[in-house]
This record gives sequence, structure tokens and C-alpha cells, in this order.
Amino acid sequence: MTLVCYHCGRETETGARCACGEPLWLKTDASDFSWTESDESSNPPESGLWRYGELLPTEPLPGVGLAAGGTPLIRTERLDDYAGCQLWVKDESANPTGTFKDRGSAVGVARALETTEAGDGWVGTVSHGNMAMSMSAMSASAGVNCLVLVPDDIPPERLGHIAQYDPTLVQVEGEYGKLYYDSLELPGIRFVNSDTPYRVAGQKTTALEICEAFATGHGRFVADSSKSPDSPNAPDAIVAPVSSGGHASAIWKALRELREAKLLDSIPRLYFVQAAACDPIAQAFRADAEEVDSIEGGETVAYSIANSDPPSGNRVLAAVRELGGAVLSVSDNEILDAKQQFARRAGICVEPASATTLAGIRQLSKSGEISTGDYVVAIATGTGFREQSAPPTAPQSVPLADLEKRVRSLVSDA
Repeated sequence: MTLVCYHCGRETETGARCACGEPLWLKTDASDFSWTESDESSNPPESGLWRYGELLPTEPLPGVGLAAGGTPLIRTERLDDYAGCQLWVKDESANPTGTFKDRGSAVGVARALETTEAGDGWVGTVSHGNMAMSMSAMSASAGVNCLVLVPDDIPPERLGHIAQYDPTLVQVEGEYGKLYYDSLELPGIRFVNSDTPYRVAGQKTTALEICEAFATGHGRFVADSSKSPDSPNAPDAIVAPVSSGGHASAIWKALRELREAKLLDSIPRLYFVQAAACDPIAQAFRADAEEVDSIEGGETVAYSIANSDPPSGNRVLAAVRELGGAVLSVSDNEILDAKQQFARRAGICVEPASATTLAGIRQLSKSGEISTGDYVVAIATGTGFREQSAPPTAPQSVPLADLEKRVRSLVSDA
């Protein structure tokens, strides 16, 4: 496998970062790639992310890895007024561990299986949340040893979520941001961190599925049941949260590959959203800077994307500047309101990090960057069901004998 630097073009066979300091990704020839007809009788590998085998660097991962990807794209008309556009939601909670992380973990662990014997090889990751759970689950299912490095102040409930898959857990004291880079130098373990090449290769399938939905409408990727020959074969814009920049980089790479394959009439604009309390990439974008500087981030409800020193921040800036779009910030109040609207208008329970997408789209619509006629996809990167929520106000109780009267009043008032 050849790795290449998006920034300087240098090629190499190993590593995660280029000599110039920027992250590497896998070199892919997509010139002959085309959408394939959906085959309802095909094996599971054909129905998830593995349907894009021509653009992936590994064979399918056995076990739960076969279920990664293939998530639904939902037309959410009741959110259109709030969002200010025609909105679809890519629901990544349908992945085995409830987040988009399973896409990159499946490919990363599959690569480890191909280079070592099951039970002898090791993979690792630096995470205290969704990625740790995802890597642990994929490794457990495939019989690969997994090392998870977590900070020493990790909350016990998160440690419990990760530990159920029985990885080797090590709490590390010291600067958590530096741990990402130091882990890549540890011997004998293939680290599949937030933006390493094989993780990015798996995560690009999110955007491949979105574009396939608009281009063909087949399989479970139905974007619009009223699709006509005049409908666009790609959305006008794709919006996603951004933390380390790995998923954002993967979306960009997918669109570059589809452009090389000549499968898109137009390229979607890319918008990435951060919480205002910790938004180093958005700050760099607003300042028209060439590079992202680390910041002293504050606390936010979107804690899973609160990355004050994103390792692929510069690559995110390059993505939005090449394809059009922006990196923007939203407040915690905007995030919580959007999270509520996701649930009440679309029936989708998302974590706060995912709600940044809807909050960002609303902001972009108010500024005129997105119009009411635009087809926009919000990527809901993870489930909100793992969160602890404050109990709602207890509903009013009524005696059984008065139930019919109560129901009649509800119906008449509706």
C-alpha cells in the first residue's frame, strides 16, 4: 500500500505522518470506479461499507465488522423550516457500536489481521470515548489484541463502556494531546488513531454512501422516493462535526475520488462545525490562516469533539478551501436546541456533538450561505442513547375511571 501526503505529495510505504508534518492517507486509483447495481441476494459484505471494496485497502473484517456502514439516509421534512433548507440526515447510530467510528475501526483492524496472525497481532488507539469502544468491539469480534490508552481522569462510566469488550486498558498521566503522537512511535502495535490512514480509508465510505444515495437511490440508501431524472446526483452541501479532522479528511478524500471517477455532476460544498468553547479549526478559518494553532479549550456539552490541538486541522482547512464551504462555531445553547429539535421533529436521538450539524446549518441558512432550495445532508455521527439525561417532569396521573375523559380532552384539544 502506498501512502501519500495531501500537502506536499511525498509518497511512502509506512507511517502515519509525512516528513513535512502533515498526515498521510492511502493513495487510491478511482478512475475506473462506478456505482454497482444493488443485489438484494448478496452476502453481508456487499451491503455495508465493503460494497466499496474497489476503493478500500483490505478484505472485509469478519464478525461484527461486516455490519459496519450501510447506514440509512433519512429525509427529515419536519426539520426543513428549522434548518432553512431541504434536509437529510445520515444516521450513523445504526453502526454496531452506535457511531461512525466503526467504519474506520473495521478497516484498521482488518489491516492488522492481514499483516499478523489472529491472536498474535496488536492494534491500539488513543481515546476516552466512541473510538475506544469501536476499536475494542471490532478487535474482540475478530480475535485481535487491543490496547486502549485513556487519560487518567476518564469518568468511571466511560471506562465501563469501554471495558465491557475486554481490551487492555492503560490510563496515562500527562498531556493527553501529546499522547496521540507518542503512541504512533510505540513498538509492536498498529495504532488506529483518529486520522491515521486506514481509519480515514474506512470513514470515507460515509460520503460514498451519501453520494450513491443521490446518484442511484437503490438499496437501503434511498435519498428521495420522488427522485426524478432532473434531481441532483449529489447534495448541494454536506455538514459534519469536526474534532481531530479525521472524518472531515475522509469526506474530502471520498469526494476527490468520486470526482476522479467522473461520477458527480457537481461537488458538494463542505461545512464542518465545532463547539464555540473549543474551536481551533474554526478560529483559523475565520482568520484566513494557513495553519491551525492549538488553543486552551473550554468546557462544552459537545465534549466528544472538544479537541484543542487537532492533528488534521490543516487538512480540514485545505478541504473547505478546495471544495467551497466553511468551518464554523456554534454555542452550547444552539447545540442543545438543535439536539431537542432532532428528537422532537425527526425522532432521532443524537449526542450533542452530532447536534452541532443542525445548529450549524441553521446558522448558515440565516446568513444566506445555504438557501431553502438547497439539498443538505447533516451527518449524525453518534447516538445519544448512551448519555445520562435529567428525568422529565412526571406526567399527570389520572384514575383509570377518568382515563376516557382525559383522552377525549386530549383529542379535542389537538
